[in-house]
Amino acid sequence: MKRFYMILGALAVVGGAVLFLASREGPVPGAIEGPTAVVASDGFTGFTIGSDSAPVEVVEYSDFECPFCARFATLQMPAVRRQLIETGVVRWRFRDYPLPSHQYSRYAAHAAQCAGEQGRFWEMHDAIFADHSWAQTGRNPARLFNAMAERTGVDLAAYKSCMESNRFAARIEASRQEGEARGVAGTPTFYVNGVPYRGNPTSDAFKAVADSLARR
Repeated sequence: MKRFYMILGALAVVGGAVLFLASREGPVPGAIEGPTAVVASDGFTGFTIGSDSAPVEVVEYSDFECPFCARFATLQMPAVRRQLIETGVVRWRFRDYPLPSHQYSRYAAHAAQCAGEQGRFWEMHDAIFADHSWAQTGRNPARLFNAMAERTGVDLAAYKSCMESNRFAARIEASRQEGEARGVAGTPTFYVNGVPYRGNPTSDAFKAVADSLARR
């Protein structure tokens, strides 16, 4: 464990850390004893990508309206998928952490959940983050999200019905409560095998940590 923290500290880059910390509302506390989970009433614990037998799991707490989350998703996550997820080293778990200051973050999270109901969560995740202009306009993104959902290949009528029902609101709130219980104070926040990640969130940094843990 000592070696793990040494690696994390060595990977912290001041420039990237400043951008990362700018999205945070306070410091992340130290590691918790054991996993903390607030399980939704339907037993849902997040969307995952990667092998169930991967030696490393990264849990990401994210807000779809957060510009730093969008930057990570568009600039770093593609390389993470190629280098770590597709190679079987990492399983990635996405958890919603909508910030109260963001007007449409829960709506965007629900849009991704409704696409996920039809097996298109990651496609909608990518679409929402790739075209992030909606987060700066302050306008209702419903029409844009409908178009995104249709492009991902979902049944649009079923998607719209899901959005109108708001049936995943409790699931999203359970995810937020879980993050709060773990000490999440801003987005994006990451945990690597249950330990808070404090370094610069780049694909190369995650690869160095994951490769080190996988060799143990």
